[in-house]
Amino acid sequence: MANIIDGKAEAEKVRLETAAAVDELRRELGVAPGLATVLVGDDPASATYVRNKRRSCEKVGIQSLHHELPASASQAQIVDLVRGLNERPDAHGILVQLPLPAAIDSRAVLNAISPDKDVDGLHPISQGRLMAGEDGLRPCTPLGVMRLLDSVGADLKGARAVVVGRSVLVGKPVALLLLERHATVTICHSRTRDLAAEIGSADVLVAAVGVPEFVKGEWIRQGSIVIDVGINRREDGRLVGDVHFESAAARAAHITPVPGGVGPMTVAMLLSNTVAAARRLESRRS
Repeated sequence: MANIIDGKAEAEKVRLETAAAVDELRRELGVAPGLATVLVGDDPASATYVRNKRRSCEKVGIQSLHHELPASASQAQIVDLVRGLNERPDAHGILVQLPLPAAIDSRAVLNAISPDKDVDGLHPISQGRLMAGEDGLRPCTPLGVMRLLDSVGADLKGARAVVVGRSVLVGKPVALLLLERHATVTICHSRTRDLAAEIGSADVLVAAVGVPEFVKGEWIRQGSIVIDVGINRREDGRLVGDVHFESAAARAAHITPVPGGVGPMTVAMLLSNTVAAARRLESRRS
């Protein structure tokens, strides 16, 4: 039976490290990191996500600079707000909560964020820096995946890693982060031939396809590490991942649960990114 990777416990470690980094930044440079959040419209789920992020900021000493716009706000108004935050010295990170209203071009809004404040790691320049192996802010969920792999002592050098899913949010960036750690990486998707065989070859599997219990336990290689990024609600109301947990856990050496695996890591790495952005920006100013 697999060892269950406790994302909540690892996220708490990241929060404690971040709180210590905030204190250090205050002592060294006299600055408190600030995260600006932008919420457009009145979607209840988005409001809850932003509220949780703001509370998490406050717990580690990060200033929460919150801004709300009505669902009727124009794209120009949202972009103007973001550009204004780019100029604010107390806003070291900017997070625009997605999804935006249907009439808004989300990509245009995200592209307006300064790459130096792009704590979600979604700006094309941030993505290009990752591709080029240059220093920059990385997407939070992929960073959380890597932290969880480190928490179980995963030896990625030369390991065969399979990523199921090719999104710009998770699949592509986590594949690049695995490559940086010298893994041999295969990205699979809906048109991959003999997907079960590809997954069965993996020392490390990262499932981020967004389909409930899509990956079957019998596909999993004995003794592998399974990181399940998916979070899906079944008809019976139960939350499940992209991997069939019970059957996969019978074969894997380590596996993340859903919920309580990758999910808590995303917000924790957002906090870490905010402090990293603050240190870079303030070091340039001092």
